[in-house]
Amino acid sequence: MISEPMTLATDYLLAAVTAALAVHILRGTEGQYARRLWGLAFFALALGAALGGTYHGFQLEALWKPTVLMVGLASCGMVAGSAFATAHGRLRQALVAFALVKLAAFWLWIWEDDRFIWVVADTGLGFALVALLHALRAKEPGSGAILAGVGLSVVAGLVQASGFDLHRHFNHNDLYHVIQIAAMLAYYRGVRRLADRR
Repeated sequence: MISEPMTLATDYLLAAVTAALAVHILRGTEGQYARRLWGLAFFALALGAALGGTYHGFQLEALWKPTVLMVGLASCGMVAGSAFATAHGRLRQALVAFALVKLAAFWLWIWEDDRFIWVVADTGLGFALVALLHALRAKEPGSGAILAGVGLSVVAGLVQASGFDLHRHFNHNDLYHVIQIAAMLAYYRGVRRLADRR
């Protein structure tokens, strides 16, 4: 029996939309590492959403850790992709190295303590860095849409944290997924215009 059918459905919808957008991104990279890394981040998030939906819907505890590990990978890809789009030289190298170290630290920590608060902390740090990088390059193609995506992701996170339920069959997790779909569409609009900074 499915315990949270709407959460399962909205998580799967988020996964399907994000996977489709990932395919479109990776088909149009035109050799740009920024787009490739963001495309991989989209795939990781799609897989995380699919695993998360299955975890919520069928109460499969074994899927929680893989879910949060994929979310961490998505955060890493977003930061690294934005580093290629907004920086070059040693600054880019430092930002990519930071993204990888952040991922390794998150995975090691989450392996022992997989509470959702650590997912919030890791993604929050990732969003802050992505927003900062694109705010500094706000006039560059794609930056505005990516900033809009970060804003929508923050709103989605606040809605989820609030516990606000629209209906007994449409809870805060479901609303979070719907808003996050809008965020992914905004990210997509920006990512398809990104180019590696020379």
